[in-house]
Amino acid sequence: MTTDLIGGFFMQNFLNTSSFIANSWVQGNTTETLEIKDKYFQNTLSEISLLSDSQVDFAIEQASIAFEEMKKWDQGKRSDHLFKLALLLEENKEAFASLICAEAGKPISYAKAEVERSIFTLKVSAEEARRICGEVIPLNFNHGSGLEGYTKRFPVGVIACISPFNFPLNLALHKIGPALAAGNTVVLKPSPYAPLTVLALASLAKKAGFLSGALNIVVCDNDVASKLITDERVKMISFTGSPAIGWMLKERAKKKKITLELGGNASVIVDHSADIEDACKKIVHGAFLYSGQICISTQRVYVDSSIYDEFVESLLELAEEVVCGNPNETGTIVGPVIDEVHLNRIHNWVKEAVNGGAQVLCGGHILDEEHNIYAPTILTDTTPDMKVVKEEIFGPVVIVERTDYFDEAIELVNDSKFGLQAGLFTNQLDQMKYAFNKIEVGGLIMNNVPGFRIDSMPYGGIKDSGLGREGVRYAIEDMTEPRLLVF
Repeated sequence: MTTDLIGGFFMQNFLNTSSFIANSWVQGNTTETLEIKDKYFQNTLSEISLLSDSQVDFAIEQASIAFEEMKKWDQGKRSDHLFKLALLLEENKEAFASLICAEAGKPISYAKAEVERSIFTLKVSAEEARRICGEVIPLNFNHGSGLEGYTKRFPVGVIACISPFNFPLNLALHKIGPALAAGNTVVLKPSPYAPLTVLALASLAKKAGFLSGALNIVVCDNDVASKLITDERVKMISFTGSPAIGWMLKERAKKKKITLELGGNASVIVDHSADIEDACKKIVHGAFLYSGQICISTQRVYVDSSIYDEFVESLLELAEEVVCGNPNETGTIVGPVIDEVHLNRIHNWVKEAVNGGAQVLCGGHILDEEHNIYAPTILTDTTPDMKVVKEEIFGPVVIVERTDYFDEAIELVNDSKFGLQAGLFTNQLDQMKYAFNKIEVGGLIMNNVPGFRIDSMPYGGIKDSGLGREGVRYAIEDMTEPRLLVF
C-alpha cells in the first residue's frame, strides 16, 4: 500500500531523482549520488544525483532574480498562492504521509498528523501574509514637533534554509511558508536522510503558480552547501539541526541574519499535587513517540519524592504497552531510529550510564537490529555528567529521578546547556508562577510534556538550544526588516 501510494504520487507529479531549481528538475552534474532508503524495510526508495558548486550557485542566482519580482507581489497575491499550495497539499495528504513514513521512518499516524500540521502552517502563513505591518512612531514632540513617523516591513531577500529529517515537511514549511509570505525567495537544503518529501512539495509549489526561482531545493553534500552560508547574495539563514553545526554556521554567517533551532534534552517536573495517571500517560507518549527523535521529546523527569514510587509504578505499566515495530501499522509508537549509527550511539550511551551506576527500569537494549529499533528505555540513579542526562539522546530513552523539594527540581532542569521547552505537572497556581520565573527555557508547558507545539506559537530556545523564534508570525519578523519614514 505504501509503495503504491508513493509510486503513484511520483508519477502523478512528475517527480524524479533530481533537485529543483527555477521550477525545473535539475540533475546533479557530479558523479556522486545520494541513496534514500525506507527506514524500516531498508530498501532503496530513490537515488538522487548531487549538485555541484556551480549548480548551487545557479540556484542562488535564480532565487536572486526571482526576488526582484517576488518583492513586488502584493500581500494578497502572496496569500492567495500560499492558500493554493495548502489546498494542493490537502488533496495529496495521504501520499505525503506515506512518503514521510517511508523515508523518515515516522509512524504512519504521526506522519498523517505532520501533514495536517503542515497544511495548518501553510494556511497560517497565508493569513499572516495579509497582516504584515509596521507601526506609527510618536515623533510630534520636542525637536520632532510637527513630524510623523511610520515603519513598513520589507523582505530581506534570498533566504538559505536547512531542514532536518524528523519533520521533513512541516519544519521545512516553517521556513518556506513565512519566507514566501513576506516576499522573500528560498534555497533549501533538505536532510540527506529524507529529501523526497520537500521535493514533492516543490512540485506542488510550481502547480500553485509560484514564480520560477521563488522556491529551490538543492540536494548536495555539505561542502557544496557551504556556499549558501558564505555567498553575499544570501541575506539570511534559517537552520534546524545540531548545536555543533548551528553555532558553526553562525560564526561563518558573519553579517547575515540567522535563526537557529538546535534541540535540547527536555525536562518535566512532576510535583506532589500532580495528577499522576495523566502525567504518566503524557510522559510515556512524549518520551517514546517516534523513537524520541523530536527536539522536544521528554528526556529528563524529576518527581517529588512523596509520589515517586507510585509514579514509577504507573509509568512502567504504561511503558510496557508501547507498540514497537513497523511504522506503517496504525498504533505503532516506536519505529526505527534513523540509521544504524544512531542506534548504536543510543545503546552505547545507555551502557555508559549503566556502567556508571544507573539502573535500567525497562528496556536498555536494541529490540530489533534488522530494523534499527531500540527498546523504550527508562533509567534512574543517573548523575548529571552522564550523556543520557546532559546531551540530547534523540532516542527512546528517559531518565526519572526523585527530588525532595521544588527548588531542587528546578535546579536540575536548569543544570543543562540546553533550554528549549520544559513541562510542569502541578495543580498549584503558585508553583506554576514560581517555575515560570525560574526555569530557563524558551517555553514552559503546563500539565503537559515539552513536546507540545501549536505551529502558530513562538517556538525556540535559549542557551545552546538556539537563537530567534519560529512560529509563522515570529519567523516573518526575522525574515523582514523595518524601515522608517519620517515626514
